[in-house]
Amino acid sequence: MALRLVTVLLGMLLAVSAHGQAVEEYQVKAAFLYNFAKFVQWPSSAFKSAQEPIAICILGQNPFGGALDEAIRGKQIEGRSLVVYQVSSDTPSRACHILFVGGAERKRFRALAEAFRAPGVLTVGEAAWFSAEGGVINLKLDAGRVRFEINVEAADRQQLRISSKLLSLAQVVNK
Repeated sequence: MALRLVTVLLGMLLAVSAHGQAVEEYQVKAAFLYNFAKFVQWPSSAFKSAQEPIAICILGQNPFGGALDEAIRGKQIEGRSLVVYQVSSDTPSRACHILFVGGAERKRFRALAEAFRAPGVLTVGEAAWFSAEGGVINLKLDAGRVRFEINVEAADRQQLRISSKLLSLAQVVNK
């Protein structure tokens, strides 16, 4: 079972077309978001009930199109469904378990840092500045492939336990 999960993650390190096809890139990133949720353990205080879904929030403009909705449709993790929300205001109105921050959202991420750095929020970004500013997982393109780095100190601050299987596939950073 563990080997299968690692194989799935390795398979997601698919090449993104050199033609700059953002659709393929964001299909891969959507699959990463779903799979990250399988390898993260949230503190019990992150959920109001055993039935509360895992909320994936997108800060700012949605670069996924329908790829993220498609990636989570009908799936569950430890009995929890997954839902996607857009966060467009400067004050989040709902709890987020996973927060995706696009590269152009640096200013807004800084402004909302306290709200999203509460225990139990897995922040995932896609910009060179993201890990240094306290983001937990940063997705990056490397030779046409989507790779990721994990800021273990940020994960610890947010009381997130990241599986050693996921850590073994990541570039681990401490910032």
